[in-house]
Amino acid sequence: MEQLFNFHQTTDLVGTAGQPTRDQFATIAAEDYRAVINLAMPDSDNALADEASLVTSYGLSYFHIPVPFDAPTAEHLRLFFGLMDTLEGQKMLVHCVVNARVSVFMYKYLTLKKGWAADQATSPLLHGWLPEMDNVWKAVMNMSLEDIEPA
Repeated sequence: MEQLFNFHQTTDLVGTAGQPTRDQFATIAAEDYRAVINLAMPDSDNALADEASLVTSYGLSYFHIPVPFDAPTAEHLRLFFGLMDTLEGQKMLVHCVVNARVSVFMYKYLTLKKGWAADQATSPLLHGWLPEMDNVWKAVMNMSLEDIEPA
């Protein structure tokens, strides 16, 4: 899995990465992953138009939540949180283009839903991005659980 762009093993069951290549999905399946969540836009750099059919051809479940890099919303996070809760206990890969979107979404999920400490939930990529993160993503980092899952 280390050959995946910006791969990070976040938990025992969740790996994160940038966009896998066509051939890397065979490796993902061989490593006993059961699901793939894609947060990239369909027209992102290196996007695979047939990613859904490719992933499912290996027997994995495929989920796509397209998150515009310049306009992530609380609704995107709400959908992601629900999917993560539904897939809990399954080995999954969560990816986007370079693992930036994913690093923020995983951070929010782990801190708000799983009670992780901020430093524990901060991936190496997120750690490097924080000092130069734009205001759009800083706003996402500042969202509360009530912003994402209103009562």
